[in-house]
Parts: sequence; structure tokens; C-alpha cells
Amino acid sequence: MIHYSIQIIVFQLLFIVIYDVFLKRETFFNCNRAYLIITSVLSLVLPFIKLESFQNIIPQEYIIRLPEVVINNNVLDANNGVNVNEFAFSMQHVLYLGMLFAFVMFILKMVKLIHLISKSPKSKTEYGTIITLLNSDAAFSFFRYVFIGDQLNVDERQSILAHETIHVKEKHSLDLLFFEAQRIVFWFNPLLYIYQNRIATLHEYIADDKVVITQNKKHYYERLLAQAFSVKNISFINPFFKKSLIKKRIIMLSKSKSKQQSLVKYLLLIPAIVGMLFYTACVQESDDVNQDESLKYEQKKSLNSEKKVETNEVAFSIIENVPVFPGCEDAEDQKKCFSKNINKLVGQNFNTKLADDIGLTGVLKISVFFKISEDGTIKELKARAPHPDLEEEAIRVVGLLPKLIPGTHGGKAVTVPYYLPIKFKIKE
Repeated sequence: MIHYSIQIIVFQLLFIVIYDVFLKRETFFNCNRAYLIITSVLSLVLPFIKLESFQNIIPQEYIIRLPEVVINNNVLDANNGVNVNEFAFSMQHVLYLGMLFAFVMFILKMVKLIHLISKSPKSKTEYGTIITLLNSDAAFSFFRYVFIGDQLNVDERQSILAHETIHVKEKHSLDLLFFEAQRIVFWFNPLLYIYQNRIATLHEYIADDKVVITQNKKHYYERLLAQAFSVKNISFINPFFKKSLIKKRIIMLSKSKSKQQSLVKYLLLIPAIVGMLFYTACVQESDDVNQDESLKYEQKKSLNSEKKVETNEVAFSIIENVPVFPGCEDAEDQKKCFSKNINKLVGQNFNTKLADDIGLTGVLKISVFFKISEDGTIKELKARAPHPDLEEEAIRVVGLLPKLIPGTHGGKAVTVPYYLPIKFKIKE
């Protein structure tokens, strides 16, 4: 979750920079609206897209990477399905509490809005319902509801109704609620507030642009400058007057229409998306960074050593039959059976008392490399860890593997290289 959230923030930051630098001053308001919505969706989806064509820069196929084994101070939390019976207040719990708080705040805002609708005078129109706010000069809209203060004069009401009707017809409230939902789930992401602010500004530009077609632009300016109305502090409504937006709206209304050739700026989205796809294809989970570096290092060593030309060692990408753990011969999924057994062996035999001796705390990552030879025995066993004792223990435990059924290729037994990541959690 944390790594996924970081990727979302990075992607959204790049999308917003592109928007602010190249697009937001253009008068292609609907295109900009589509850009903000589409890029926010892309930032949520792209982290899950892994294109294999981008994963070939470093050969990942040479060594078989086994599922990670997690050892948590006498408790095994591995891919063999053993559960950890430990509850700790972690970052994940903070995230969930934040979501709960954001959701409660959203519900309170909705209740406030519903209460305002229920207690205020109403009148039906062809485009929605007008809610008259008593003793107020506020003006805003939410879906098919247009809220107008009773202290506004006739001319102001007419102008506001024309403006807010555009919000209703364009369904701008859906955009705001879309970002509001994201703000609940990713409450810690400040870029979502920027996104929502940008889309709300665009809504005003779109409504202004369509209203001045039927109204005198000069008079419309004067109404905007006449006063700054007090607006309910709700992030998913479309306020008519907002101090921070009045100047921007007038500037945008007075701008000449952008030239059609400026549309080419939207093509900047293509290299940005390609770069993100490349990133998601190559990056690993943040918890695995050190292990991946060790893996790449060992791969490079193997590929550049004299041993790589031996005819009895075959890359995982081309081997016909991988080694089989004893007892897994008749298993429906021999690879899964292999992983389950090696996880069980490591979990049951790893000396977790090392936590009391090595003086380290937190999550320690161990990378173990070994080869299953053509006779089924383990050879060239080595490990990388932040402490020598952990390296020795990892080598000892993996060395306990029984004689396996060797891998075969072309009808001959061959040597196959393996990589086993181990995560050792030490309580502080």
C-alpha cells in the first residue's frame, strides 16, 4: 500500500507539472478537464501495469527467484500460508484511521448539505431545483440543486442561474465527488487537493465561457467585481463567487482563444506515460530494493564469469524441467510445492535467537544464492546480509535442503541457479 501510494504521488506530480507549465493557460477548457480526470485515473492504474517488453534491460530470466520468506522472531510469515498472530500499531493502521476520519468528515459535509436542502424554500425548474438560502448572499450548486441567497437582486440572480445551470448540465459535481473519494482513500496525498482545485477552477472557466455567449461580457465582469460572496466551506460544491477565483476568471474571460496548433501540447502526455510504464515495469517493491540489487549483482557476475559457458548450466528461461523437491513429484504445481517446502524448512530451522545477539533492529534483508547441480545437491551457496551472523545462518539453513531431483534440459541433468530472499523481522 505504501509503495503503491508513493508511485501515485510521483505520477500525479509529473502530470500536474505538465498541466501547470503547458496547459492551464490555454482556453481548451474541456480538454483540460478531460486531462485532469484521465491523468488522475492513470496515476491509480499505471502502478499495476507491468509491460514485459520494458523488463529486458537486465536479464531477469537467468536465476530462478523464489518467493520471499519472512521470519518474524519465532513466527513464520511466508508464502506457505502460516499466519502471524501479532497485532502492532503500524503505518497501515494509521492509513486506515486517516481514511475513516476523512470519510466521517465527508459524511458530516453531506449531512450539512442535506439539512440545508430540507430546511430551505425550494422551487422546481426544467434543469433542476432552486434552493433559496434565507438571509444569505451565497450562491453555489451541487448536482441538480442550485443554491441562491435571497439577498441577491434580480439581475444577480439571473446571471448566477445562467452560470450555475452550466454546472448542472455539465455534471461538474461528479468531477468534484470523484476527487473527494480519492481524498478519502489517499487522505495523505496533498496533490489530490491540487487536482480538485484545478478542476474546480476549470468548471468556473467553462461556465463563464458559455454564459458570456448570451450575456454582455462587460456587465458580467462588473458583477464578478461587485462583491465577494460568502460561500459554504464544502469542497465538492461549485461556488459562483470565490475571492481567490474572481481575478483568474476575469483574466481567462478576457483572453483570446488558444490557437488550434496549441493542441499539440497534449501529446506531452505520451512520453510521460511511456516513462511511467517503463518505471513500473522495472521497479520492485520498496521492501525488496536491497535484495533486487544483490540479485542483479549476482546475475551480472554469473553472466560474466567463465561458468556461464558451461554446458551443464541452463538459464531458467529455456530450461525444460526445473528441479523438483522430494515429495513434490506428483504435485499439481511442482513449483508451488517447491516454494512451500523451502519456506517451511527455513522457517522451522532459522535461529531466531540471533535477534538477541547481533544488536540490530527492524527489518533485515538477506539474499541467498545457490545452485542445484546436475546430481541434485546444493552448491555454490552464498548469502548477503547486513550482519555476518545472518549470512552464516542463512547459508547453514539453506544447506539443510535435501538432495533434490535435478533439472533436465535436452534429456540431460543440468545445473540451475536460484535466488531466495529472506526477510528477518526483529522487534525493537
